[in-house]
Amino acid sequence: MGTPDFALVALKALVQAGEDVVCVYSQPPRPKGRGHQVHPSPVHHYADEQGIPVFTPTSLKDPDAQQEFAAHDLDVAIVAAYGLILPEAILQAPKFGCLNIHGSLLPRWRGAAPIQYAIWKGDSETGVTIMQMEKGLDTGPMIAKVSVPITPQTTAASLHDELAKLGANMALEVVNQLAKNGYLAAEIQDDAQSTYASMLKKSDGLIDWAEPAAAIDAQIRALNPWPGVWGNINGRRLKILGADLCHDVPEGGSAAPGRICDKTGLVACGRDGIILKTVQPEGKKPMDFNAAINGGYIAVGDVFD
Repeated sequence: MGTPDFALVALKALVQAGEDVVCVYSQPPRPKGRGHQVHPSPVHHYADEQGIPVFTPTSLKDPDAQQEFAAHDLDVAIVAAYGLILPEAILQAPKFGCLNIHGSLLPRWRGAAPIQYAIWKGDSETGVTIMQMEKGLDTGPMIAKVSVPITPQTTAASLHDELAKLGANMALEVVNQLAKNGYLAAEIQDDAQSTYASMLKKSDGLIDWAEPAAAIDAQIRALNPWPGVWGNINGRRLKILGADLCHDVPEGGSAAPGRICDKTGLVACGRDGIILKTVQPEGKKPMDFNAAINGGYIAVGDVFD
């Protein structure tokens, strides 16, 4: 049960390992692109290619949908970024329940955006947890947990891909353990240690230049490509797609936060600075900082709002 690329990696691993994938549940096809043509999800598309039956209910709260799911007589359901609430009747239908591949070290970063929050909030590590799903949001007993480091170069995109592969391998291992032993040992989560990664909003991408440069750098790495990171300058929005940290800020670090200090792209922050590498002026394609300067979109001495 899954929808985007994160879930696709797990489905491929299960299929390629020869597991008996009875069916796939994914969100309904949705309009995409400028033409608003309806496209199936990545998981749906791959399942079609493999000849696996696909079910795309808009909700699983309907009794008919629940009966249909129960009729598959599953041993276990593997869930990854599905996007629909699973009622109790769904959670209890498979013999061994529903197992979720969650992109964090639970109970830290329960919720919709664990990958982004781990980078954004400055965590030194994150990982994947396989958990037994229950009624609460990401609160179920933990069956397996593996950590990976977060480095100064880690981005949401790179971490997404790393955790997708890790989660797929972990899910396959858990399924094999289940087949061998007929049960899964689990550890109860400590709710007192939980944090919540709420669904991202466009407003999360607005930079507060009074923040330390390290926090802004983490925001840039965490929130691209969506919702994107941006600032307002000269009355227009400038997206920031790539930047480097800088600890050597001119004027003894006294430059006003948000000021473009020189032609290298250095912008003063509340502490230290960042060097803009790739930006996107409003209505334009992404470009490097020098192209933005030469095109007159920004200038040395300009100050972000």
